[in-house]
Amino acid sequence: MQAEHSRSGMQDTAADKPAAGEALTLGVKPLGWMRAVLQVALKLAYPIMILCAWRWDSPRYIGAALFALLWLQRWAGTGRFATSLRQLTATDWCVVGLLSCASAAIVLSGSVLLLHLYPSLVNLGLLVAFGSTLVRGQTMIEKFARMGNPELGEHAVRYTRRVTQVWCVFFVLNGAFSAYTALFWPPAAWSLYNGAIAYGLIGVLLAGEIVWRYLAVLPRAARSEAA
Repeated sequence: MQAEHSRSGMQDTAADKPAAGEALTLGVKPLGWMRAVLQVALKLAYPIMILCAWRWDSPRYIGAALFALLWLQRWAGTGRFATSLRQLTATDWCVVGLLSCASAAIVLSGSVLLLHLYPSLVNLGLLVAFGSTLVRGQTMIEKFARMGNPELGEHAVRYTRRVTQVWCVFFVLNGAFSAYTALFWPPAAWSLYNGAIAYGLIGVLLAGEIVWRYLAVLPRAARSEAA
């Protein structure tokens, strides 16, 4: 009887395993969606924070929120994109250190000027991250391109290098103009540019690159291969 009971218990346990596996799978999917939603929310939080910053009285609160947001983004950043960025370990840490020090300085000093200069420092950090990849190894845009197509031809590698250079120029110009808005524009105009207009310009540049790639670069590459 004990042997039969034992066998029956083992069968029941084995029968329960698929259900447990299904429950585990169902549990993983919501967690994946929650992390994806969190990543999107964190990406949207920064421009919204800058856009609304001129209405808040204390720069210290905004500086603390920027500090927390910076490290939450690093914690939530997973997947192939984040892994690619983390390959630039030393550079990435330098950029994070720069922005951490800037946000901490805002908290300690309560300086409105430092807060208004923060977006230009973000552009500087992006310039360092993108520009450092032009010195050696794969460029930043090449890393992104290889996520979808690991086997890039020589022509594609040259093109991604040029696109990386274009982004570096954009970060220089946008960062310089952002500093100008911090020094000479009223707070409401500064918030509007750095929290909305600058991101509209990024969208225009992204869309322009896609259009140029499909209308000019890819047809030219196809003709070169056919020849």
